Amino acid sequence: MSLADLHLHRVLAAMAGPAARPREDQAAAVAALVEQQARVLVVQATGWGKSAVYWAATSALRAAGKGPTLIVSPLLALMRDQVAAAEQAGLRAATVNSTNLDDWDAVFDAIAGDRLDVLLVSPERLGNAGFARRLPGLLASTGLVVIDEAHCISDWGFDFRPDYQRLSKTLLGIATDTPVLATTATANRRVTLDVARQLGPQALTFRGSLARSSLRLAVVPGLGSLERYAWVADALDAFAGSGIVYALTVAETERLAGFLQSCGFKVAAYHGGLESGVRLQLEDALRRNALKAVVATSALGMGYDKPDLAFCIHVGSPASPVAYYQQVGRAGRALDEAVAVLLPAETDEQIWSYFATAGVPDEGRVGRIFDALAERPQTLVELENATAIRRGRLEGLLKILAVDEAVRREGTAWVLTGKRWHYDAARWRALAQVREREAGLMRAYAAGQGCLMRFLQVALDDPDPRDCGCCSVCTGRLPGPGARPGVMRVAAARAYARGQDVVIEPRKLWPAGGARRGRIVGCDEGRALAYANDPGWAEALQPLFDAPDGPVPQAVLDGVVGVLGRWRRHWDARPVAVVPMPSMQHPQLIRSVASHVATVGRLPLVDALRLAGPMPGADVASGAKVAALLRALAQRPEVAVPDGPLLLIDARYRSGWSMTVAAALLREAGAAAVLPLALHQLP
Repeated sequence: MSLADLHLHRVLAAMAGPAARPREDQAAAVAALVEQQARVLVVQATGWGKSAVYWAATSALRAAGKGPTLIVSPLLALMRDQVAAAEQAGLRAATVNSTNLDDWDAVFDAIAGDRLDVLLVSPERLGNAGFARRLPGLLASTGLVVIDEAHCISDWGFDFRPDYQRLSKTLLGIATDTPVLATTATANRRVTLDVARQLGPQALTFRGSLARSSLRLAVVPGLGSLERYAWVADALDAFAGSGIVYALTVAETERLAGFLQSCGFKVAAYHGGLESGVRLQLEDALRRNALKAVVATSALGMGYDKPDLAFCIHVGSPASPVAYYQQVGRAGRALDEAVAVLLPAETDEQIWSYFATAGVPDEGRVGRIFDALAERPQTLVELENATAIRRGRLEGLLKILAVDEAVRREGTAWVLTGKRWHYDAARWRALAQVREREAGLMRAYAAGQGCLMRFLQVALDDPDPRDCGCCSVCTGRLPGPGARPGVMRVAAARAYARGQDVVIEPRKLWPAGGARRGRIVGCDEGRALAYANDPGWAEALQPLFDAPDGPVPQAVLDGVVGVLGRWRRHWDARPVAVVPMPSMQHPQLIRSVASHVATVGRLPLVDALRLAGPMPGADVASGAKVAALLRALAQRPEVAVPDGPLLLIDARYRSGWSMTVAAALLREAGAAAVLPLALHQLP
């Protein structure tokens, strides 16, 4: 038995028991890495045993006197599971990441002392100055490089990450006699060829069928937002075991988790905005079945290891069948049967469009970043104010520019490197076309146009697509609640959604370079009736903004009064008057709300503000926007402003600068406080 085969059998026995036998491609991949020092790409279904390939190769190479394995892994959750799996395979593993800076020296000392077999790092570490200083020495001693979830290094991958492109400039540039292994379960033919190209002309590819016989796929179309919430609650009653409920946005995870908790289920929201320690606790709780479900964004996806995960429910469709396959791949790895249900949403394409454009640089926005940094180095907050690019998009653009070495971060500030940056229009246009094709495929999947498993296999260019015989299209049967949830659950979802408070956090500092400086004396904490695609109010509010301006219907007015009823418990003093925001777009809408609030609260309606000029557009830098607002808004000198707290009413709240400037004018005219109230807060 060869060294490669010996260590593969040992690792499989340690991980899966003495009866475990290697797959043909596992043995071939390990042999190529150990005996040929080859560069290898493994594209196989979740649960196939890709990790056994790199643990066995590591074990064999270490036995032959080679250095430790360096694994680049995209998620903290995945790295934590991999450390535990390596130890189960008999290997000594550690990680360096943003949460364990104090451990770095000890980890690198262990590497120097040959006391560590595996080091796991995130791709973001490759852009960290402290880690970069250690990288040359680390690569010089590395015996194997593993790029896990390798679809992330491809422009065409559904989860492309700019930091991963550093790999082709650093890790893939190492000596040709150092073996490299790239693994993924979610690569179609285009992505497979692209990753193989980056590995080099001699790269070997091992690709198998991506069918998952344990998954029972289903689509439940035609549900409204509240019906989807109710369907999930009914499903948690019906489904055995524990699972993951996926949502497309952070706000949706929080809202849905809150509703399910109100129904008595042990669930929690999970997203990238949570501290790593909290995410770790939730992962462990789900793994121990202490939670019925985690309501998660895609932050809980790649590599999360719970072999008995019994179900995945998607509230809203991911933007591509490849992304969907990756997420449902969490379920049923050690079960004979697991359920994966898609509940398509009417807002899906709007969200797809946002994320698709967020990942593609806009030449105009990039120009604004360069113009701002040409003046001086700037922090992220300063750049946000200077460019009027919203935080999420700005961070994504800076990552792309940093990987292209056009900008770099020095401390907390971003600076220009002096390297000329070229906007590759053809590249980004082609990527946009690919994303649109993927969206079209997801529409077809959600419409149930044929066997669902075959559809996913075809979308991933599986060489052997077949009808599964067990999905909702093949059988004509839907799991759990079926086509519609219970009426009582829908009513409970409506009551819950309409009873939640949307808090508007006030702006605290005037933007740099504007007409005003320092701390803002203006708005206090405010409220909105709804946030983003709020299931309780979205269907009622959207027609108001799509149709010509007019008064608000009674149901919405009643909702506003409900918000005020809950909010008043937090007031230091009761408002003494209601002030409508002047508006060119929605004057009747705003006045109808303000008049109703004034009538119900027995307060005077005070037209204290007027438009003195045109309002600025949305895509204007914060400093310039404030200056334009100070010209556009004015306090009416002929109207006395009451000296108590005022309710300031507007239709929508996005950046907050309009109401902030209006509140500052009212405060300067004598108001003791200004409480902003909007129908709809936009993200």
